[in-house]
Amino acid sequence: MPDLLIELFSEEIPARMQTRAGEDLRKLVTDGLVEAGLTYASAAAFTTPRRLCLTIDGLLDESPRTVEERKGPKADAPEKAIEGFLRGAGVSRDALEERDTPKGKILFARIVREGRPAADIVAEVLEQTVRNFPWPKSMRWGSGSLRWVRPLHSILCLLTKEDGAEIVPLEIDGIKAGSVTYGHRFHAPDAITVSGFDDYAAKLKRAFVMLDPAERREAIWNDATNTAFANGLEVVEDAGLLHEVAGLVEWPVVLMGRIGDDFLDLPPEVLQTSMKEHQKFFSVRNPKTGRIERFVTVANRETADDGATILAGNEKVLSARLADAKFFWENDLRIATSDAGMAAWVENLRNVTFHNKLGTQAELIERMATLAAELAPAVGAEPQAAEQAARLAKADLSSEMVYEFPELQGLMGRYYARAAGHSEEVAAAAEEHYAPLGPSDAVPTAPVSIAVALAEKIDKLTGFWAIDEKPTGSKDPYALRRAALGIIRILVENDLHVALDHLHSVQLVRNKGQARADLHESDVRELVIEIARHGVFGAAIEAFRHRNDHKLPSETVEELRRAVPEKSGNLLGFLHDRLKVYLRDQGVRHDVIDACIAMEGSDDLTLLVKRARALSDTLKTDDGENMLQAFKRANNILSQAEEADGVEYSFGADVKFAENDAERALFAALDAAEARIAPAMAEQDFQTAMAAMADLRGPLDAFFDAVQVNADNATVRRNRLNLLSRIRQLCLGVADLRRIEG
Repeated sequence: MPDLLIELFSEEIPARMQTRAGEDLRKLVTDGLVEAGLTYASAAAFTTPRRLCLTIDGLLDESPRTVEERKGPKADAPEKAIEGFLRGAGVSRDALEERDTPKGKILFARIVREGRPAADIVAEVLEQTVRNFPWPKSMRWGSGSLRWVRPLHSILCLLTKEDGAEIVPLEIDGIKAGSVTYGHRFHAPDAITVSGFDDYAAKLKRAFVMLDPAERREAIWNDATNTAFANGLEVVEDAGLLHEVAGLVEWPVVLMGRIGDDFLDLPPEVLQTSMKEHQKFFSVRNPKTGRIERFVTVANRETADDGATILAGNEKVLSARLADAKFFWENDLRIATSDAGMAAWVENLRNVTFHNKLGTQAELIERMATLAAELAPAVGAEPQAAEQAARLAKADLSSEMVYEFPELQGLMGRYYARAAGHSEEVAAAAEEHYAPLGPSDAVPTAPVSIAVALAEKIDKLTGFWAIDEKPTGSKDPYALRRAALGIIRILVENDLHVALDHLHSVQLVRNKGQARADLHESDVRELVIEIARHGVFGAAIEAFRHRNDHKLPSETVEELRRAVPEKSGNLLGFLHDRLKVYLRDQGVRHDVIDACIAMEGSDDLTLLVKRARALSDTLKTDDGENMLQAFKRANNILSQAEEADGVEYSFGADVKFAENDAERALFAALDAAEARIAPAMAEQDFQTAMAAMADLRGPLDAFFDAVQVNADNATVRRNRLNLLSRIRQLCLGVADLRRIEG
């Protein structure tokens, strides 16, 4: 069995495209070979800045001969139907065979495909792959029609057997496949002839090319950390930067340079971001002080002066970049500590649009501040501190540093708030209110930060719900799914109980007021007061509508009465959907969550999660699963009887009508379960309530084994149906088990 080696050699491929390109090359070629009948033992792709490489081991010498039998139309079918079958099968009329079947005489075609040499198939598959390669961006050059990410210079394509290597006959846009590659651009640019993958990899290594990107990453990290350690320092980890830098060099040479003394007092995050974004440098930190004092750069060549000239050039360019950062930092500090302070930046945000239907950034801040103050008591924060923190949280968006480095938003706000003399909790909220930004990001835990983070995310969701800009399919341009998951994680991981339905109504009214010219700020304020007073939006809007002093058109009030509860409910459903995703990763089934969502208080997500986890744990036990089946049996019998009798059996079960010990035991078990479940539910101790419910498994099983519910005696039958109703009510008071599948 031959081995296949492919290399596509070009000008430098952008680092961000290399990994995906290697995977695409492997998949496209191997899928094409398998589809043509060539199986293989293993395949691996490698990438460098100038080459995509694919090696395939254990390829078949040729595709196997295949015989396929295809059923056609009836023998007496119209001629056009037969001709269509012949074209589809690729055979002539005389190749058809007529057979007797239970459905009459049917035509069959026997299609024989002879095997083809591996070289012919590889040539076809590789040409198709190259001509249709899915680069995110590609270009044409010269007079040819081929498109590639950068000009393609050569193609290496070899089939290696025990008796030697064979060049696959292939030519694409004037580039003829061969057995030649090229080494490092500076150290070994001459042509290198190879005979197989092992020879190829060994000769490239001697020609200063590390083929495997994993090897380059390991070499960079080891050399960088060892160099830093030798100087009593440590490299700041950055997996993304390491991956990118490994895609910029074929022969990594690690060099450590110095940062000018004038810049060492800049915040370490500013130094790190500036060096990473502009120069692709790793930051080197002094572990004793936490300051960034040096940098690591990775050159693509060795030099006679051990990189001294390269470092001198890099340090010069870095000084110019950091001089800009220092200017931004000092100018921002001057403004933040002035008499106007950070409020001047907030005022500037009145000229920055957040969304054309939701107003400016300054108006967003006003809504956030009001909501943060309202949320504060529920999360343990002081309302005035929460409001102040919300007003300053986005002020740094006007700063020069954040304008230059948007990824530092929030973090710079924390520095500037500290410098302006604000409390640490207010300063921390500026950075933490954006969190969590991803599933692995930590959630804020300080009360003021929690209040501002929740206010920011709730306002974003209600705002876009108010203007009907919801996520659709895979499209979520405003990251609303991330905001919803952030709300869930902040509440659940901090064990906070917040009634979201009320907050949604309040914030929807505020956002509606932003979007409508006839809903003035005073009207919004009065409506919010009514919502707070009544708790339920419908009652609040009715009270507002009957006020003598409100001047809103009746159609506006009617639209609010109709739209706000609908949108609030829809938004809560969106949060529940996100919660299902969140809990599914923790092993909680969707139907279990549905059973808990159906219960009262489902807008308290922390309460909902506790109930769902307790129910999930219970159903994973034998008692819990059997109790569920017994409940479903009881509910089915009861539902059928109620439908047939046209009455509801919901009260009056009396133990004096019990006829046997199993029936009396179930009465006693229900009394005991109710005595445990009622106080447990009042204390939101769902584990105890679920355990008490699961303990009914034995008495229920014994009852159904010993008792016929639909007894001949009407009184006994009615009593037993009322007993089943008591079981249903007790279980449904814990969770809606009717929604559990199975």
